[in-house]
Amino acid sequence: MENKTLTPLDVAKILRISKNTVYELIKRGDLNCYRVGKKIRIDSKDVELYKHKCKTNTKKAPNSLQNTRKNINENFLQSNGNIPNGSFIICGQDILLDILSRYLQIHPSGTTALRSYVGSYSGLLGLYFGKIQIATAHLWDGDSGDYNIPYVRRLVPGIHTIIINLAFRTMGFYVAKGNPKNITGWEDFRRDDLTMVNRERGCGTRILLDEHLRLLNIDGNKINGYSRESLSHLAIASIISRNGADIGIGNEKTGLQVANIDFIPIQRERYDLVIRKDDIEKPPFKAIIDILQSETFKSELMGIGGYDLTQTGTTIAEM
Repeated sequence: MENKTLTPLDVAKILRISKNTVYELIKRGDLNCYRVGKKIRIDSKDVELYKHKCKTNTKKAPNSLQNTRKNINENFLQSNGNIPNGSFIICGQDILLDILSRYLQIHPSGTTALRSYVGSYSGLLGLYFGKIQIATAHLWDGDSGDYNIPYVRRLVPGIHTIIINLAFRTMGFYVAKGNPKNITGWEDFRRDDLTMVNRERGCGTRILLDEHLRLLNIDGNKINGYSRESLSHLAIASIISRNGADIGIGNEKTGLQVANIDFIPIQRERYDLVIRKDDIEKPPFKAIIDILQSETFKSELMGIGGYDLTQTGTTIAEM
């Protein structure tokens, strides 16, 4: 292949990313470059090498997101062994579940809970296959406008379940301080001058995005950065703060913890706990409901901020 000298803008157009992301790749050492005076230049062969390296990592890297998801599915769906006696597993990624687990450990009827930091989709599958005791979900259905109930029906079929509210949260866009790209809503994903950073498949935030894109008939694969995935709200906010992308999606609470970004609220979401109805009278599950309805637990969450607790501990649906 003929080797050509490229500018950062040339590379940005080839890779369909922003020029700032090119600089970030160079800064991290992921993309080789050299200087001519004060100007940065990149050989086209180094761009091809970077693309090849990314393809290799996607398929083979032991710590890649793809292998992480594969391991999660294998642990939940393919294991023929039973969960060790005494294990009590709560799935979900919000910090309130860590606080709930601490309260559960000291409750008279409680137990020691293990935490599995997987997204809503994988958590519901784990509940269906009997690999966990409690799933949590914040999955928005674009057709009904409802949270969680449509997904529980599809992913946990034939099992009577109870959905109990944990909290409401505000979801929105993370953008650079001052919102220099003037981002206002979902329609902005049609623009070709924006680069995003996405969440992993199966988490509620990713499904929220994909549902809105589906309703607007926007092809996600044509969005710059759509295939770039990070595993938490905090990671997304951090990338935006370092000018690694123009837009990401996360909750308001996390956005307030990161400097140099603004938060644009777009949707109020319901975050629920899902359990099997057969388990509801067992001591650890009764303890969880008792904790959720207690003023002590709610007061601690109010101190953290970012949660609407008006329906915490309320049964949303029985199916």
